[in-house]
Amino acid sequence: MSSEDGNPSARKTELLEAAYEYVLRHGLGEMSLRPLAAAIGSSPRVLLYLFGSKEGLIRMLLARARSEELEFLDRVRRAEAGGSGELVRLAEQTWAWLAADEHRALLKLWAEAYARSLVQPDGPWAGFARATVDDWLDVFANVGDAASDIDSAARSRATAVLAVLRGALLDLLATDDVERVTTAVRSQLTALADRSR
Repeated sequence: MSSEDGNPSARKTELLEAAYEYVLRHGLGEMSLRPLAAAIGSSPRVLLYLFGSKEGLIRMLLARARSEELEFLDRVRRAEAGGSGELVRLAEQTWAWLAADEHRALLKLWAEAYARSLVQPDGPWAGFARATVDDWLDVFANVGDAASDIDSAARSRATAVLAVLRGALLDLLATDDVERVTTAVRSQLTALADRSR
């Protein structure tokens, strides 16, 4: 099976999941095929056969990581579809997900890929940062009154919320100080809500 096939083999899926667990623990920084293959019970030759190249594997790993974010965003969209769609409430739910311990490894991987896509825009992470900004803005700009007609004010509010959450996330990843950062997030979201009234 080539890496171009739209329907991956069970072995390719299994190795992708194992490689994903590996990069969640070790990051992408110094990822080398030989230690990766040994850790997941494969060989560099098999990985190259299945994924085409190391860059192809990295692209698939980033797509796998992004899929977790997209699953969360899809749940948020569905939950808000019949509700009032209050932006601050949505942001608070999102922060709870971002701050949860079980997402820390994923979000460290996200931060690494985000930074690499900014400084090495032609690498396998090309477009990663922009795509994730668009994913999150789409959710935040489509709540409340903005759902039927996204205007510049809705997009501006969504951008402010995203800036608060992303900045807080980077702080949290650096310090692990959940209480301090969460207090700051709540304060900023309250201020944004007050300005929107």
